[in-house]
Amino acid sequence: MTADFGDARIRPMMAADLERVMEIASSLKDAPHWAAAAYRATLDLEGVPRRIALVAEHPESGVTGGFLVASLLPPEAELETIAVVAEGQRRGVARRLWTAAAEQLRAAGVTEVNLEVRASNGAALGFYRAQGFVETGGRPRYYADPEEDAILLRKRLA
Repeated sequence: MTADFGDARIRPMMAADLERVMEIASSLKDAPHWAAAAYRATLDLEGVPRRIALVAEHPESGVTGGFLVASLLPPEAELETIAVVAEGQRRGVARRLWTAAAEQLRAAGVTEVNLEVRASNGAALGFYRAQGFVETGGRPRYYADPEEDAILLRKRLA
């Protein structure tokens, strides 16, 4: 498989993607390591809260190289995760996932997106700030294993 995910296709996540999505998450130390049931719940169109779940797939091989999950409680949403395989990072995949999600969020009546990120995750903080998210606070000792503070970020959608 070529590592160039720069032209990744963004599409809705499907049940057939869940095994690969979990592989990606488990390969990244800062990605959430949810149980299979939690990932399956992201696909439930009747679930509450409603979620947007997207994957980025390699344009030629069809291999999934990243994913995004956001929960919607209009007019707000929470960006729960963006995860991209190591060889696909810094190639615009996360930005493409975020851009596609933001369009869907706006269409669903969302005007504000919130998230939290590990204080030590400089790459994610840099990415979110580059997308226009601003820091709004923190949660001391929010994360476990290792224990760490969370930085809260917010973005208003135009």
